[in-house]
Amino acid sequence: MRVFVIAGEPSGDKLGAALMDGLREIMPDVEFDGIGGARMIEAGLSSRFPMEEISIMGISEILSQYRHLKRRISETADTIVETAPDVLITIDLPEFSLRVAKLVKAKSQIPCVHYVAPTVWAWRSGRAAKMARHIDHVLALFPFEPPYMEAAGMRCDFVGHPVVTDVQASGAEAQEFRLKTGINDAPLALVLPGSRRGEVGRLTPIFGEALAPVLAQRPELKIVIPAAAPVEDLVREAVKDWPVAPLVIPSEDKAQKRAAFKAADVALAASGTVSLELAAAGTPMIIAYDMNWLSRQIIGRMLKVDTVTLVNLVSETRAVPEYIAENCVPDRIAEGLLELLAHPSGQSEAMKLTMQRLGQGGEAPGLRAAKAVLDGLSAGAQLH
Repeated sequence: MRVFVIAGEPSGDKLGAALMDGLREIMPDVEFDGIGGARMIEAGLSSRFPMEEISIMGISEILSQYRHLKRRISETADTIVETAPDVLITIDLPEFSLRVAKLVKAKSQIPCVHYVAPTVWAWRSGRAAKMARHIDHVLALFPFEPPYMEAAGMRCDFVGHPVVTDVQASGAEAQEFRLKTGINDAPLALVLPGSRRGEVGRLTPIFGEALAPVLAQRPELKIVIPAAAPVEDLVREAVKDWPVAPLVIPSEDKAQKRAAFKAADVALAASGTVSLELAAAGTPMIIAYDMNWLSRQIIGRMLKVDTVTLVNLVSETRAVPEYIAENCVPDRIAEGLLELLAHPSGQSEAMKLTMQRLGQGGEAPGLRAAKAVLDGLSAGAQLH
């Protein structure tokens, strides 16, 4: 069996490597071709070009690289058609992946699988119907997603979320982190203002203002900020005027980051998958997020859900307080943090339920994804 697989971001590279391992476990003679990063290369892929060439976020970045991206899309699609693999698997990165799949479907009958369903349950539901024109099968990270994809005419399997396989720090490692950093037995709050420069620039001043009244009431509180490499310099500059100097640690130091998550009593975090990382570590949280005025107007009108926090969505609760858009203001965030510090146990059941529903304790998501791909191919062959 020959598989062409495409990933363009670190999260996709992680999913791709786990899927490749799962396929090889079932079919040891499977052959891989495609585009991926370090993890997929380690799993046996010879990437046709560096993954970073297509890892582009944002409209301005896409426009500036448009010609190069268009050429890579065309080249990749031509290669797939010429080599005629048994299946094309694209992982997230819809700006690139779905354009490749569209060209492949126009010239061949190669089955196309897309890993990571678009968030049509939140906004822009029309994306599912557009995908269905050239995607046969979707692998979903969340248990509530398949009905949306199936309604558009695609097969969709929930295969579990990779967060359930993430290594967690032990209690001893968390205690060692506290001792080494001098936090000792003081209450500890994680602050996570995002991983992109735009959101860090918007949220860090708001979070700093929100912490001032919290520290006035809880002066013993310690603050730790795990900062991703692309924004670490920005974070360090932005926190200079905070009422207390936080400890900024590099997110790339995975062991230290895991220990900080486990050691924390509470967290203040930007909206995103970080809420699942916090839930996996058992860290109570509040979520706060804002965007530029235009995005707020557009997305606010299109949003179809009353919460954007994944823990709330998966657990079907509203256990995690969130402060979004016009509610993302320091005084409200401060009230939420103080309430959470006073009553941190209220989210524990929702966090446990979230992890359970995402596949914790079951088969690894990579293996589930591999089985779903093979089952989809078998069902497709029977139909034909």
